[in-house]
Amino acid sequence: FSFSAFVNRPALGILPPENFPDKLIESVLSIAPSGMTRVQTMACGSCSNENAFKTMFIWYRNKERGYANPSEQEVGTCMINQSPGCPDLSILSFMGAFHGRTLGCLATTHSKVIHKLDIPSFDWPIAPFPKLQYPLEEFVRENAQEEARCLEEVEDLIVKWRQKGKPVAGIVIEPIQAEGGDNHASPDFFIKLRNIARKHGCAFHVDEVQTGGGTTGKFWAHEHWGLDDPADVVSFSKKLLTGGYYHRDELQPDKPYRIFNTWMGDPSKNLFLSEVLNVIRRENLLEEVTRSGKTLLQGLYALQTQYPHILSRARGQGTFCAIDACNDATRDSIMIKARNKGLFMGSCGEKTIRFRPTLVFKEYHVHQLLNILNDVLAEHK
Repeated sequence: FSFSAFVNRPALGILPPENFPDKLIESVLSIAPSGMTRVQTMACGSCSNENAFKTMFIWYRNKERGYANPSEQEVGTCMINQSPGCPDLSILSFMGAFHGRTLGCLATTHSKVIHKLDIPSFDWPIAPFPKLQYPLEEFVRENAQEEARCLEEVEDLIVKWRQKGKPVAGIVIEPIQAEGGDNHASPDFFIKLRNIARKHGCAFHVDEVQTGGGTTGKFWAHEHWGLDDPADVVSFSKKLLTGGYYHRDELQPDKPYRIFNTWMGDPSKNLFLSEVLNVIRRENLLEEVTRSGKTLLQGLYALQTQYPHILSRARGQGTFCAIDACNDATRDSIMIKARNKGLFMGSCGEKTIRFRPTLVFKEYHVHQLLNILNDVLAEHK
């Protein structure tokens, strides 16, 4: 199988290798999030989300039809992009979100103008994502009020879009809005959001394309929430080497070819992933990430105390950390100077520096990082 998987790329939707299910059990299904019984592999994050959206729409319409066969009118109208065959359904997303650059995903992406300009899009609802004030312990009341405001807006939008004749079939959200500026919200916010989805009959889709794979100290960032009622869909890619999405049994499409493309993933990536997972388990890398992450965040707190005119709002979970500069020009200058000293950092949002080290990032690496960053800040004019 190994050799064959690298030489031949099968069209998985039609001719999967016979041991493909076993390989899925060894790789992606061995790390399935709570409540997830099924997985659909895909080639990348965008096509994972795109097909997850389709899965939610199919599930929603089947539920509405009482699982009966589609009518002749539905069959006829879908071919010419008209209702009821192509129903006017929507997916609710959040300001600052990034879910991909393909057409459906782009309607739920709201992080940078460059992604969206000139591309037609859907009239789908966009809710505000909480803007938390830091340090969290000093703004407990204000942050709770801000999260409550955003949740209220979510409910208002669901009602409003139902009245507009474009009901919300699903809600999609990242556990940490990465591209949009490393924006966090409390576990309480996400638990309440999940309850709202349940109350209104919407599917709840957690996009873990950037947060999945262990960088937050748990394999899936949403595991930090402690959900009693798991998500309906969890999408992944990037660190998982293959793309795809997990979903509950009831979201299984009713017919073949409804969720389909030529490749639907790549079995060779599952072989790589099995080995990566062996290393993560053998070397206890998630514990390592939790340790390194604490040291990194403490170091960022110290730097923002030392350079309050330059840095603020240090935040993070595991090594998935970020800090804001006073403006975008300063952020860019710090990043270039750090890179010239051997430290490569990322940017996101308007003025955020983000940290995305690998799982083998150890505490001594954190100290190297902090020393370089301190030198750059000390020289900053």
